Amino acid sequence: MALADDDLSTSNALVIDANPTSRSILVSQLRDFGMGNVVQCARLADARRQLEYRKFDVVLCEHHFAGESMSGQDLLDDLRRNQLLPFSTVFIMVTGEATYAKVAEAAESALDGYLLKPHKATHLGERLRQARIRKASLQEIFSAIEAQDFEAAAKLCLQRFESKGLFWLYAARVGAELLLRLGKYDQAQKLYQAVVNAKTLPWAKLGVARALLDEGQTAKAISTLENLITEDPNYTDAYDVMGRAQFEQGKFDAALATYKMASTLTPSSITRLQNLGMMSYFSGDMKQAEQTLDRTVRLGLDSKMFDCQTLVLLAFVRLQSADHKGLQRCRDDFARLIERQPDNQRYQRLSSTVDALYLIDQRQFAQVVEAVRAICRQVKDPEFDYESASNLVSLLAQLAEKAVHLDEVDTVIETLGLRFAGTRALAELLAGSANAHPIYAERIRAAHLQVLKLAENAMTLSMGGDPRQLSKT
Repeated sequence: MALADDDLSTSNALVIDANPTSRSILVSQLRDFGMGNVVQCARLADARRQLEYRKFDVVLCEHHFAGESMSGQDLLDDLRRNQLLPFSTVFIMVTGEATYAKVAEAAESALDGYLLKPHKATHLGERLRQARIRKASLQEIFSAIEAQDFEAAAKLCLQRFESKGLFWLYAARVGAELLLRLGKYDQAQKLYQAVVNAKTLPWAKLGVARALLDEGQTAKAISTLENLITEDPNYTDAYDVMGRAQFEQGKFDAALATYKMASTLTPSSITRLQNLGMMSYFSGDMKQAEQTLDRTVRLGLDSKMFDCQTLVLLAFVRLQSADHKGLQRCRDDFARLIERQPDNQRYQRLSSTVDALYLIDQRQFAQVVEAVRAICRQVKDPEFDYESASNLVSLLAQLAEKAVHLDEVDTVIETLGLRFAGTRALAELLAGSANAHPIYAERIRAAHLQVLKLAENAMTLSMGGDPRQLSKT
């Protein structure tokens, strides 16, 4: 049974359904429609790996998976949030009566199709036809995105939105995301607000909050988010942005609670587990940090969503808890990552930090001191970033806790504080890296106060009309 005027022979499809009978029916129907290649998965974890490393034109995904902590919608949200699903991919959610309302609402907001079970082949055919029409209608936008011409793509989206042309709401969502990516926060905010005014949708309100936060209007962003969460306490994406806003305000306890709520709502989300694990670590809750970071590694090591800094923090925690085997597993996991990407410099840099922790665990302090001193010589290099500073502070704190002191440590700590503790949030995060040796944490906070005084003095001189004195401060 072929779809008239719609050749699918060169298209790829993925069917995700735990029920073998349902999966077989969907696969068979797609093949009857002339789909060129059909891949099938019974588990969401397997589907995630397929979608991260392969491109599919069509995805049919069951919403509910018995015995799994995530749903098909959670998978879709994770992929889109991490920009791992092409805009041109058609994602059709398959749902039963019990979850129809929830899926229909999600389909409306993202303009994805949904298929209500039990269905006939003609129903699936119609969903595919509608999706293909949308794909063809927006092809110029998708082509610009694939060519990484985001300026042109955003312009085309704005034109579609302003003319209220076919699929204008979807074009508005894509365009606003592109404007955020381009750093045009004010334009993105206006576009999201225009969608809210035209048709109130949660994702548009969230977009307003994201744009406000990126513009530095944190208080307004939080107010928008509070209203959004009050209206829909289960809108998990809002918690992600709220946690970030609270972090930027330096409210770490509040951010930790927010990330915990997001992770509770979607316990298999790799990015949310990472947020919770890292926030727990820097807040000093090592028990929570180890549990969450370990689960993140086990769940996401092979995923593109995985951030290898998670492994570094887990290694620090395991050193403190004297988990020798666990620390060795962190080294082994890094070896796996590097084997897959041997030229990845970040992997190499972070792996060297874990190697240093292993040497501390083995009490090979002479080798550790040599390795750490090599890192200390790089602290003024332009490539030496905040992540490197945080890991170095943690290493120095671990050495101090073992009564191993470097002559240059005071100068290094002050340099890192002056360079990277520019805001209260960054200063507290860097100080949190020194939780094993509180003296270093206090020196970082002192450096932050020094930065504030320098900035205040510079502002006074500038406003006083004597900018030449700035170079002397």
